[in-house]
Amino acid sequence: MYYDALKTFVTLAQLKNFTKTSEALHISQPSVSLHIKNLEKEFQTELFIRSPKHVQITPTGNILYNRAKQIISLYEQTKEDILEHHQSVQGELKIGASFTIGEYILPAFLSKLQGDFPKLELTVIIGNTEEIIQHIRQFRVDIGLIEGQTNDKELSVHPFMQDELFLISSPAYSGFKRDMTLRDLQNHTWVTREEGSGTREYINHVIRSNGLKVRSMLTISSNQGIKESVMKGMGISLLSRSVIEREVKHGDLAIIRLENQSFTRTFSYVLSPFMEHKRSVEAFIQVICSAEL
Repeated sequence: MYYDALKTFVTLAQLKNFTKTSEALHISQPSVSLHIKNLEKEFQTELFIRSPKHVQITPTGNILYNRAKQIISLYEQTKEDILEHHQSVQGELKIGASFTIGEYILPAFLSKLQGDFPKLELTVIIGNTEEIIQHIRQFRVDIGLIEGQTNDKELSVHPFMQDELFLISSPAYSGFKRDMTLRDLQNHTWVTREEGSGTREYINHVIRSNGLKVRSMLTISSNQGIKESVMKGMGISLLSRSVIEREVKHGDLAIIRLENQSFTRTFSYVLSPFMEHKRSVEAFIQVICSAEL
């Protein structure tokens, strides 16, 4: 079984140093070298170019690197499935979530999941939609929750809830009116998320589809930063209900109502087909699909 050798190989490819690899895996440096030599013998190729201070992966090493991560993931999933044969959900579940979901929606799911499966260890990575898709493809997370779209045919995408967004501004913003038309939205500054974000993607769609002329765009890579900027009267924005509820309630932000216009989008969970039958993933999917938020 080459599991230990592959794990050593992947770690060395990431750390690019034999000493750091041995320390990370708690094995001796000669053991690291032996694992790599055995793999090079098995595949009849040189996997690394060695130098005194670091190593550089070869083109054939890159081929093995991508496959090795999948093999390790499958091995660990199989081991976990056997341990969970008696229906106890345990081990680690790694969840990726885009910012709006991760900061405002996911905590309620985690509370329910932890209550139902106390032995389950949870790890959460938050990023924009594009980053979460990359984490899923590279097996850094078991499942991802996104607010944007993906056309990646290697991944399985399933909607799990609808989200409503609202136009917002500061009550003190010079162009603010509680009731506006699309014509009133011309020539404003928009405060928005970065490219790769599902929220930015949605705002771009709203602007393009309605032929809106934008005075300028202020790009901030966090929902909190957008809210703080809008509250200071720097422009208008479009954010999820869950993101703005507290500030609207306290009067720090105001909702702009558009006649006969609403903004909705779909939140989806995304995963590799390799993860679809992992018990902890199945349990999490059941939670997010049955939750009433």
